[in-house]
Amino acid sequence: MQAPAQPPKLSAPIDLQRVRSLFQRPQRVAAADFLRREIASRMFDRLELVKIAPQRLIDAGCGMGADLPQLQKTYPAAQILGVDAALPMLQAAQKPGSRGSSLNQLLSKLLPAKAGVDLLCADFAELPLGHLSVDLLWSNLALHWHPQPDRVFAEWRRVLRVNGLLMFSCFGPDSLRELRAAFGEADLAEHTLPFVDMHDFGDQLVEAGFATPVLDMETITVTYDTAQALLADVRALGGNPLATVPRGLMGRQRWQRMLAALERGRRADGKLALTFEVIYGHAFRPQARMTSSGEAIIRFDLPRKGPK
Repeated sequence: MQAPAQPPKLSAPIDLQRVRSLFQRPQRVAAADFLRREIASRMFDRLELVKIAPQRLIDAGCGMGADLPQLQKTYPAAQILGVDAALPMLQAAQKPGSRGSSLNQLLSKLLPAKAGVDLLCADFAELPLGHLSVDLLWSNLALHWHPQPDRVFAEWRRVLRVNGLLMFSCFGPDSLRELRAAFGEADLAEHTLPFVDMHDFGDQLVEAGFATPVLDMETITVTYDTAQALLADVRALGGNPLATVPRGLMGRQRWQRMLAALERGRRADGKLALTFEVIYGHAFRPQARMTSSGEAIIRFDLPRKGPK
């Protein structure tokens, strides 16, 4: 008998349509790519420790495709699929001269037809792919933009083959704490995402059916000379996609209170600091222990006969 399905967990009232609209202008988000590249580099360091030779892999939430060349360099014989829900981001990745475009042209001359990079406009929580069709699913700073991460994990497990690897990064709840505190002095509205805790992600991975999830976190601090530069990077990272965000302008007085609160947080070196808690996770899809009809699979090994 199958247990009743658990209702999806809402991490925050994120408006997915608003998320897509915030990423419609590649030039707007490019300014914060330095942080995405730094975190991607640290993810690749972790990936080097895992022995895997994928035939097919996905970059879920690939944006402008900046991670695709390194993924292709690491796994030159693999078919790579970059998936993003914002079509303008994928169009930017396809432009002649882009890193993904030039590398793919070179590889197409050297490798079999199945190898290379393809781009697909789709929601990474509803992948238009078959079951057990992917060996590696990579996702850099994308998961926190979805309101139901447990649903995302279930979908990612669906497409992964047995022993397939999931590797992801996202922001944790201590991210943007300075900005959250400053806005808290201006009004009571939520201006930053209430990011999910690392331990909750671990529980959700186990519930989704992943084996031995490993999660760790680190804090990255970025410093700025001005509040305007700090706020520009926050917007470039995606801004505020909450459905509860107040519509219209904040108001001059409240905005000035927020800026004043930021200024009071200047460090001894005169810089404004912005904290990012970065969560890294990886897990494998194990061998099924239950049939599609919900019947348990129990392995029974006959005892070995000893010598007579």
